[in-house]
Amino acid sequence: MQNKPIHAPLKGFTIDDNCLQVAGKPLSQITKIVSSTPFYCYDRQLLNHRVNQLKQALPEPIKLHYAIKANPMPAVVDHMATLVDGLDVASIKELHTALNSGMNSSNISFAGPGKTDQELAAAIAASITINVESMGELKRIEKVGQQLKLKPNIAFRVNPNYELKTSGMKMSGGPKQFGIDAEQLPAILNQLNTGQVNLQGFHIFSGSQNLKVEALIEAHNKTFALAAELAAVSPNPLMKLNIGGGFGIPYFPGEADLDLSPVCQNLSQLIVQYHSSSLNNCELIIELGRYLVGEAGIYVSEVIDIKQSRGQTFLVTNGGLHHHLANSGNFGQVIRKNYPVYLGNKMSEANYEPVQIVGPLCTPLDILGDKVMLPKADIGDLVVITQSGAYGPTASPSEFLSHPPVKEILL
Repeated sequence: MQNKPIHAPLKGFTIDDNCLQVAGKPLSQITKIVSSTPFYCYDRQLLNHRVNQLKQALPEPIKLHYAIKANPMPAVVDHMATLVDGLDVASIKELHTALNSGMNSSNISFAGPGKTDQELAAAIAASITINVESMGELKRIEKVGQQLKLKPNIAFRVNPNYELKTSGMKMSGGPKQFGIDAEQLPAILNQLNTGQVNLQGFHIFSGSQNLKVEALIEAHNKTFALAAELAAVSPNPLMKLNIGGGFGIPYFPGEADLDLSPVCQNLSQLIVQYHSSSLNNCELIIELGRYLVGEAGIYVSEVIDIKQSRGQTFLVTNGGLHHHLANSGNFGQVIRKNYPVYLGNKMSEANYEPVQIVGPLCTPLDILGDKVMLPKADIGDLVVITQSGAYGPTASPSEFLSHPPVKEILL
């Protein structure tokens, strides 16, 4: 037995009477509100705090957009739409969610390879800016626009010849399905028929989930320089430049919060250097998803069985990778590490024991916590995974082995 856990300290939530509190309510009470486990719970005050914190740090005139793919729960999107300057969507369903939020269509963009003609038509009809991923897509956009007798709003998504180093997912550099190679764009811009499309600008997205200040600064430096080069050969003045996102959040022991100060100071210097001259005072956009919502959510499941197997204690819960694929290690595609995990109804217990936390699925990959230190558990205890506000239900195989879907609530 040990007297302290090995997971990261609790962030953003409080403890009262041995129970985790979310939005001022004990977890036991929230379980009654939702009516059953498993579920995700998001705290709107934590969303408010993160957006306000970031807006205070970002230099003028940068606008903040929310990438809906991180958490497309309609209630979350509706709330975020009141806090941010714009939304980015990656599917027709997200497009409808964005429009339903009340966000002005001029502040909505649509990214992603493989957009169907139906999706393109919806975006064009709604006057949403389409981030063009290929020459083939551009031709289809022009064709659909002609059919609708509407002039599509477009921005070219650029695949630069650099990547965001140390990022969780690299979205640029080398051959990519995302965007048009930077070296191809001058010829494309030279031939662009501006009578058929409204060129808004460029979307330069290098990578995601980055906690390294130096890597973000280097990527921003290169992004502004590349944008200036492309603006010089654009057939019309640049109206919008989306510099992407990439800001990460800490998930695992040893990881620290991203230090915003030097990143934002560097952005200020880049704005002075480029904005009023080569970038023509265009609208500057930073697009973030995980960074805005990731730390505002928890995933809660219930212990339904406790078993011993050859010296190991297994806590078997009614939730698993079909709801929270990222926490389980993405079907073994990444080296699995534990997200912060707690027994939400035993937050102040003194003695801990090592346990394996597994879900109900018939696969050894269904792991919520590997050799984690938790208080001695009982049937009915609530297992809480924090840092779960991003890439949860809709980024997980909800129909895997036909188990029931997970519930969500915003408080």
